[in-house]
Amino acid sequence: MDYRLKTTMNSQKSVLLTGGTGLIGRHLTEQLLAKGYKVSHLSRSPGKDSRVTTFLWDVEKGDIDAHCLDGVDTVVHLAGANIAEKRWTEKRKKELIASRTESIGLIYELMHKTSNGITSIISASAIGYYSDRGDELMTETSPPSGDFLARCCVAWEAAVDAGKKPGLRIVKMRTGVVLDKEGALAKMAIPIKFYVGSPIGDGRQWIPWIHWLDVIDIYLFAIENDKAEGVYNMAAPNPVTNKQLTRAIAKQLHKPLWAPNVPAFILKLLMGEMSTIVLGSTKVSAQKIEDAGYHFKFPVLESALNDIYK
Repeated sequence: MDYRLKTTMNSQKSVLLTGGTGLIGRHLTEQLLAKGYKVSHLSRSPGKDSRVTTFLWDVEKGDIDAHCLDGVDTVVHLAGANIAEKRWTEKRKKELIASRTESIGLIYELMHKTSNGITSIISASAIGYYSDRGDELMTETSPPSGDFLARCCVAWEAAVDAGKKPGLRIVKMRTGVVLDKEGALAKMAIPIKFYVGSPIGDGRQWIPWIHWLDVIDIYLFAIENDKAEGVYNMAAPNPVTNKQLTRAIAKQLHKPLWAPNVPAFILKLLMGEMSTIVLGSTKVSAQKIEDAGYHFKFPVLESALNDIYK
């Protein structure tokens, strides 16, 4: 079933999004509205979209509008500080974890204090749960790594699971590298556009990529499929290496690749511990979400890039 294109009136359905003004949040909001859902956001600042009701919260201060859960049956938790925005100091690490865990904790605290009709919590997580695992194929039952990325994801998912109670459906999406002109793809394309693009490190590290439309559709799938529960890998079924991805982007942009690979030690010097984001190898399976009934629109990298750059 095409959850993106099929428009179904859901006048009785109401979804509250955290992180609703981010890249994924904006796209998901548009699709929910197109399908007839009532959509509201939890945000630090007043909203600008008249179609969306915005409730204010301040996670650091523990403030949240008590009316944000009124009439809501599904919460989609996308909020979280950008993992790659700043260098990972000890202070920044605490901020990254707190932005994910304390935010959902604030919602649960309000749920326990008020009468509400919440039936589903659908939360983002990240493929960083597995972190750098070489050529090993990761499934949802694979154990987490022990580095910071993994510890952040473990804490994130544990905070989401803390709200478990009879009748509450919890879904967690371990998201890979989302390909969209505005996101990670734009950063990867910059050096290629200026004729200095090249693979990173040895180029053999696996990249768990996914087209942004499949991300949105999987969230819609989770919202509309009551049988979806637990954790799912949100990555395309055909992973590629960094070298393959770099070559595919260059082909789309009609640019040559002549520069030598970017040495791993330089990235480690520049980025420190954060270099694992680009040097780590994570090969994941999409079998579980496919077995649940989701059909990828862009299972192959070339078709995904063709759609994005068309």
